[in-house]
Amino acid sequence: MIKLTFCLHRLPHLSRAEFHDYWFNTHAPLVASVREALKIRRYIQLHSLPDTEGAPFAAARGAPEPYDGVAQLWWDTAEDLATNTPEAIRAGALLLEDERKFIDLPRSPLWLGEEREVF
Repeated sequence: MIKLTFCLHRLPHLSRAEFHDYWFNTHAPLVASVREALKIRRYIQLHSLPDTEGAPFAAARGAPEPYDGVAQLWWDTAEDLATNTPEAIRAGALLLEDERKFIDLPRSPLWLGEEREVF
């Protein structure tokens, strides 16, 4: 199982509430609409709690500023992830165009990994 983890910072003009609302109510249905073209097996969103909730944990660890959310997407194989049919290329472009409306992309790292279950 291949997983993409995308740590999101919102665009500066958006409040946390506006960001979370757009991400869940607009972007998530868009991802769902292209899941077959992109062979996405699973998609989840982790929405951040208010900074006051995480501040004690971050301070104790000297952590950097928190993310506004984390998106995780799964594919069965690396080949599925690398799908480059015309339909998949259009779907990827559509998602990127929408992400530019609410995500501060240069400040939002993403990486690919392979899951290894511990327990």
